[in-house]
Amino acid sequence: MKLNPKFKVFSDEFTKNPYPAYKNLRETEPVLKMRFPDGQEGWIITRYDDAVEVLKDHRFIKNVSKLFGGSMEHQSIFMHNMLFSDPPDHKRLRGLVQKAFTPQMISGMRGRIQEITNDLLEKAAGKETINLIDDFAFPLPIIVICEILGVPAEDRNKFRIWSNSLIEGSNGEHAAEMFQHMNEFILYLSEWFEKIRKNQGKDLISQLMMAENEGDHLTERELFGVVTLLIIAGHETTVNLIGNSIPALIEHPEQLGLLQNQPEIIHNAIEETLRFNGPVEFSTSRWASEDLDFKGAAIRRGDLVIVALNSANHDPLQFKDPEIFDITREKSPHLAFGKGIHLCLGAPLARLEGEIAIKSLIQRFPDMKLNISKDQLEWRPGMIVRGVKEIPLLLK
Repeated sequence: MKLNPKFKVFSDEFTKNPYPAYKNLRETEPVLKMRFPDGQEGWIITRYDDAVEVLKDHRFIKNVSKLFGGSMEHQSIFMHNMLFSDPPDHKRLRGLVQKAFTPQMISGMRGRIQEITNDLLEKAAGKETINLIDDFAFPLPIIVICEILGVPAEDRNKFRIWSNSLIEGSNGEHAAEMFQHMNEFILYLSEWFEKIRKNQGKDLISQLMMAENEGDHLTERELFGVVTLLIIAGHETTVNLIGNSIPALIEHPEQLGLLQNQPEIIHNAIEETLRFNGPVEFSTSRWASEDLDFKGAAIRRGDLVIVALNSANHDPLQFKDPEIFDITREKSPHLAFGKGIHLCLGAPLARLEGEIAIKSLIQRFPDMKLNISKDQLEWRPGMIVRGVKEIPLLLK
């Protein structure tokens, strides 16, 4: 079945608004073999039930070295974490990280997150316009995750550069720059770990180094992988959650007004934003560990399989009127944070930051408006996150 060229996947039109293409795919080729922007061939899954099945099926594995042997050195360093591992390694790694990254630690951050939010809004209060990303959506979660990890304040912007490079390098166009930044990142982490070994504190990195589970510790490579995952996932998701929420609310003034009048429904509003235009466009890569027939598609051992999370979250077989942004929607089983054993460990932190940030922002600046048209928003490249580069806001 040939797609309408107007809705070609990964075109500029698709990046601006992928949802018509997703609708087309769900109805015509829900399991589609295609070439991705980085040159790899693989399968894209767009229906909700199929997506859940792939995310939970042990035959779709995360550790590609099981199929093809070792990969490039730098990639392997960053991939030694629970996101790119399968049982029993996954359970072991997640268990060690959970000993340090606890729900109690996250909930204990509420007061500090509110404090950082208030400081950022106070700086914005004297301005007529701000860039929501640079002035608010980025600084908030990067300050939070850096404080949790123990990163010096003066190094925060380096992490933004490195993180952006790793995320946006996934489309193949920025590969050389990405590898340069990976080298810088590895060198920084190596020196940082050495300092912490000599003087451990109460930060999360110190806790990870000390974390033990039945006599087991994180190896050096695993520490690289886990810290990279926490830094990138620890702020990228929240940046784009905030960045996608505010335009959606401004574009739906009745929903914005409802939330301003009933701030207690902020949790529902966050869940609807996660479903309606989630911050993570696609799942990370999985590979078929054996030949299998999946919904009529002949998927072969070693084939790359990726779930279009935002398409699954617009499947009308799962969500009533999925194209409608409704913050009063009943409890939503969306897939914004994945499903199964790889459900995002940092989801509670992202939700907490999102709730505090958005609730505080719309109360402080109730009349804010986009300072450009929605069509002028420039969406970030890459195959992982869905977010815009900048959002000019008129505050008064």
